[in-house]
Amino acid sequence: MATAMNLLETLGNLERKSFLSLLSNLIGESRHVQNNPPELIPEEDRVVKHVLNSLLASSTTTGGGPLILNHVTYLPGRGNLIVEYPGTVPGKILSFVGCHMDVVTANPKDWDFDPFTLSIDGDKLRGRGTTDCLGHVALVTELMRKLGETKPDLKSTVVAVFIANEESGVVTGVGIDALVQHGLLNKLKQGPMFWIDSAGKQPCIGTAGMIAWKLHVTGKPLHSGLSDKAINSLELAMDAIKEIQLQFYRDFPPHPQEQAYGFAIPSTLKPTQWSYPSGGINQIPGECTISGDVRSTPFYDVKDVKMKLQEYVDDINENVQKLESRGPVSKYVLSDENLRGRLTLTFDEVLPGVACDLNSRGFHVLCKATEEVVGHVKPFSVTGSLPLIRELQDEGFDVQSCGYGLTETYHANNEYCLFTDMSQGYQVLGSIITQLED
Repeated sequence: MATAMNLLETLGNLERKSFLSLLSNLIGESRHVQNNPPELIPEEDRVVKHVLNSLLASSTTTGGGPLILNHVTYLPGRGNLIVEYPGTVPGKILSFVGCHMDVVTANPKDWDFDPFTLSIDGDKLRGRGTTDCLGHVALVTELMRKLGETKPDLKSTVVAVFIANEESGVVTGVGIDALVQHGLLNKLKQGPMFWIDSAGKQPCIGTAGMIAWKLHVTGKPLHSGLSDKAINSLELAMDAIKEIQLQFYRDFPPHPQEQAYGFAIPSTLKPTQWSYPSGGINQIPGECTISGDVRSTPFYDVKDVKMKLQEYVDDINENVQKLESRGPVSKYVLSDENLRGRLTLTFDEVLPGVACDLNSRGFHVLCKATEEVVGHVKPFSVTGSLPLIRELQDEGFDVQSCGYGLTETYHANNEYCLFTDMSQGYQVLGSIITQLED
C-alpha cells in the first residue's frame, strides 16, 4: 500500500497548465450552463464533455486506466458524471460531491470583463463559475486524472460526483436528487462525503434554513382625507409585520448550539420587498404585499417555523381589532360596514438548514488537512443557505463541506478565484485521501 508520504508525492501539486486549460474550456461553456428557468436552461453535458476528455485516457472505457466513468442523464443534455477510482478494501470509500456544472446568470453589461471567457490577472482567474462552481469541477477533475494516471495502490475507493442542476430548485429529478433516488450513490454512505462547493478554504460546518414568504394585506382604499372610513393596508402591513417578528423572536430565540457551531447571528425574520398598486399621493391603498425571508439556524426545523408563521397570521386575522394601530382614526375594522383588514400568507422556496457532524472522522481529517495546508483551521457557519446537503444527511450520508473559491465573489459580478487557493484545495483533498488510508 502507498505510504502517506509516497501518496502525497505521487499526487504532487495542482498542475497549472493542465488546470487552466480545462478551466478555460469550462468557463467557455458558462454562457450555456446558466440556470434560471424557464428563460435559461443549462446544458450541463457541455461541461461533462470536457471533463470526460480529461479522464477518458485513464479510464476503463478506453482501457487506458482504472477510472470508471458513469455518465448519467435524466433529461437530454443535462447529465451528471460519476467517476470512481477503485480501492482494494471492499466498503472502504470516500467521495467528493457537490461540484455542480451549472452557474448563476451573468449580464456582461454589468461586468468589467467578459464573464463567459476565462481571463487571467496574475493569481486571479476571472469568469462566471470560477468560484461557484466550475473552478471546483476543474480542481476535482485534475485530482481524479492524477489518480488515474499514477495508479497509486489505495485501500479506499475514491469517488467524484459532478452534478447537474444545483442553482435552481424549479426543475427537479435532474441532478443529485435523482442520483440518490435511483440508488446510484448508496455505497457512498459507507464513508465520509465531502461537498466541494463553499468558499474560504475552511470547513463550513453549518448553514441556515431559508423560508421565502409573501404577506398580502387587504384593507379598504379611500381618499386620504377620509382616513377614518378606510383600512390602510400599508399601516396594517407594518403593524402586522412588527407583531409577527415579536412572536417569531420569542419562539425562536438564539439556540445554545449556535455558539458551538460559530454562527455569528441567530435566526432572523425580516421583510425585504414591498409592492402595492400605483395611485395618487392622496389615495389610501387598499392592498399591498410584503415579501421577505426567514433564515433559521439548523437547530430549528423549517417545518415548525412555517407552521408557527401561519399561526401568527391566523391569530392576527382573528383578532385584528386588537392589533396596535396608528393615531386616533387609524383602524383595521370598520364595524358599520362589516369590513376587516385581512392577511394572506404564502410561501415560496424553502430550504432546510445544515449542521455537519462534528464527531465524524470526515470532519476531523478535513480539519487536519486544512491546518496542514492552509496553516490554520477555523470551522465556520453562515446564515446563508446551501441546497441539497440536508437532504443527503437525511438519506444517511455523512456530509462535510468545504470550498476554495472566494466568499466575496460568490454569485457576484466580476467573479474570480485565486489559483493559489485552488492549489491549496488540491493539497487538502490529497491529504484527506492520505489520512483515510489509515
